[in-house]
Amino acid sequence: MNKDYYAIIMAGGIGSRFWPISRTSHPKQFIDILGTGKTLIQNTYERFLKVCPKENIYIVTNDNYLDLVKKQLPDMAEQQILTEPVMRNTAPCIAYGCYKIESINPNASIVVAPSDHLILDEAAFITAIEKSLKIASSNQCLITLGIKPSRPDTGYGYIQYTDSILDEDFHKVKTFTEKPTLDIAKTFIQSGDFLWNAGIFIWSADAILKAFSRYLPEMSEIFAEARPMYNSDNEKNHIHRTYLQCTNISIDYGIMEKADNVYVLPSEFGWSDLGTWASIYQLAEKDYVGNVVIPSEKVIMYDSSNCMVNVPGEKLVVLQGLHDYIVVESNNTLLICPRDQEQNVKQVVADVKNKFGAKYI
Repeated sequence: MNKDYYAIIMAGGIGSRFWPISRTSHPKQFIDILGTGKTLIQNTYERFLKVCPKENIYIVTNDNYLDLVKKQLPDMAEQQILTEPVMRNTAPCIAYGCYKIESINPNASIVVAPSDHLILDEAAFITAIEKSLKIASSNQCLITLGIKPSRPDTGYGYIQYTDSILDEDFHKVKTFTEKPTLDIAKTFIQSGDFLWNAGIFIWSADAILKAFSRYLPEMSEIFAEARPMYNSDNEKNHIHRTYLQCTNISIDYGIMEKADNVYVLPSEFGWSDLGTWASIYQLAEKDYVGNVVIPSEKVIMYDSSNCMVNVPGEKLVVLQGLHDYIVVESNNTLLICPRDQEQNVKQVVADVKNKFGAKYI
C-alpha cells in the first residue's frame, strides 16, 4: 500500500433532507440509514482502508460531532479527526485537511470524499481512486470523478468534458453546472459529454495548495500560516480561532470551476449521494407493490403502494389507501408527505425551527 496516499473524509453536514431521522445533533452520516448494520461514515472509512494506510485517513467534521466520530471509528487517532468550529462549506475543510497533510508529507496524493455516499461496486471504485491517485502524483492536475448518468436527474451537478485527454482516461473539464432544470438535464444526457458530479476529488498536495494560493489566496494564507501549529497541542485552538475568518464557499465554486488544470475520470461504480428519501427508495428492496419498509417487523399495509416507510422497530404502524408517500417517524416526530414533494422537506425543517425552536431539529 502506497504510504504517500491519503484520504480526507468530509463529515460535517447536517443532512436536513433526511429529517426527522437526521438531526443536527445526530446527522445522517452517523446513521445506518440503509439498514445494513453499519453507518454511512463507517462504510466510507472501511472503503478507504483499502486505498491507503489507516493512519493516512483523516475525518473533517464539526466539533459537535467529535464524540460521534470517536465512538463510530474507534481505530482513528484523535489527531486524525479535524474539527471545525462552524460550518463554512467544503473549501475551508478541504484546505485544512490538505495543508495539514502537506505539512506531514509534501509528496502526498490525496483523495477527498463525502462521508455519506453509497458505493455499490467497491472494487470499481477503488480501481478508479487508485488510478486517479497515480496520475495526480505525477501531474499538476486536479481530478474529479464523474458518474455516467442513467437519467436526467435535476438533483445532481453536471460536468461537461472535452476530447482533450490525459493518460487515455482523464478528460479535460469544460464546464460545471449546478442542478439544472429537467429540460436542460435532458439536453445534457442527449449530448453525451456530460457526467454527474460525484463530489470526489483527487490531487497531489502540491497541486491543490497551488490552486488555493491562486484562487482563494486569503484562505490559503490562513492555513499556510498554521503550519507550525499542525500536529501540536495548539492546533485545535489556533484553527478554531482562524476558521471564523474563512469565506463560506464550496471547493467547486472556489477552485474547480476556475482552474485550468481540471480533469474528470468517467466512472461507473454504483454511486448515489443518498441526498433524499427518493434516493433511498430507488435503491432499497421493494415488495411486490413497490413499498419500501425499514424496518418491517410491525408495519401492516392495506391497499398501499410505492411508499417509503421508515419507523421505529417497536412501533406498530398500519397504513391503508396510501400511494406514493413517504412516512418517517423518529425522535418524537412524524413526517408524512407525497414522494414527489420531498424537496419541500428542507423548508419544512426551517418552518418547524421557526415555530417550535431547535428542539425538533
